[in-house]
Amino acid sequence: MAHQFYFNPYILDNLPAPATGFDVVQDISEPRLRMYITSRGVKTFFVRKRVRGKDKRILIGKYPDVDIEDARSAVPQILENATKKPPVRRKKITFKQFLDLYLANKVRRGEDSHMKLVRAINRHLVVLFEKKISGITSDDVRACVQNIRGVAIAARMQELLQSIFNYAVDMGYVKSNPTIGLDKIKQNRRVRPLNRAGLQRLMRVINDMDNVILRAAFLMQIYGFATRSKIFSMAWEDLDFNHDMWNTHPLPDRAIVLLQDLPQDGHWVFPGHGGVHLIDPRTAWKRIVMAAGIPNLTMDDVHKFMMRQLVWASDKEDLRVNMNNLLDDICSPCI
Repeated sequence: MAHQFYFNPYILDNLPAPATGFDVVQDISEPRLRMYITSRGVKTFFVRKRVRGKDKRILIGKYPDVDIEDARSAVPQILENATKKPPVRRKKITFKQFLDLYLANKVRRGEDSHMKLVRAINRHLVVLFEKKISGITSDDVRACVQNIRGVAIAARMQELLQSIFNYAVDMGYVKSNPTIGLDKIKQNRRVRPLNRAGLQRLMRVINDMDNVILRAAFLMQIYGFATRSKIFSMAWEDLDFNHDMWNTHPLPDRAIVLLQDLPQDGHWVFPGHGGVHLIDPRTAWKRIVMAAGIPNLTMDDVHKFMMRQLVWASDKEDLRVNMNNLLDDICSPCI
């Protein structure tokens, strides 16, 4: 059951984030108004409603972008709209036309992530583009998914199609979802092969590297608490050593010391060939993980491991303290 109290700015601003997953709290003034708090400190207003036999959670918006009083006043209208029967659309549109509506109205991603999704759609769902969305059958969807190479991407595309057609039902363009009844694609989930002992072995091998730039770039996979692509594309102009910041991202002490020791004679912190930043030093990384005894380890595994270990805090200075404490705990045996 959700923890109940009167929503006010002081309490919501100081709500602690859970170590993992999310918590739910409920407003006493408007009991139908609730809020998610994720382990990253993101707070989102929502309401619950049983619609056509299914429990539906409708997001209102993120706090503090949405004011508490605005969220309260929005609840009755949102619940009323949720109970309305979807309109029957007489005009028939193609799957591609509806897909554009779906991407514009339902997908909330960063620019890079959005472009990645669009590329995947254009590659794997193109056979459905010119079909009228109201005429697409379960057999059409099954044939489309079965032609996708790779179990993981096929499963993601089937989940995406289910979401698209759920929205089409809500909008009145189709009467039922053709993905219902399709067998769920079974995936063999990859086990990430990293623990603290393995990370410490990895750091020892990295510290023995002769190439200064690669050594720093690989250590920043551990110190930076960011994805590989963001770290490799780091620019000097984005760093503020006076405030220990990288754009809006706080940096721990070990990262600051590491970066300050690098030559600052270009645009990129980790320059690659041809005037661009470092992109994919897979050969060097393969040698490192083999030497560390973790041959299947990826840089993404390192990022995921560090983010699982980190205690998130919404306050940047508190987050930086948590980063320092975690790195001191992990890295001390490597010295």
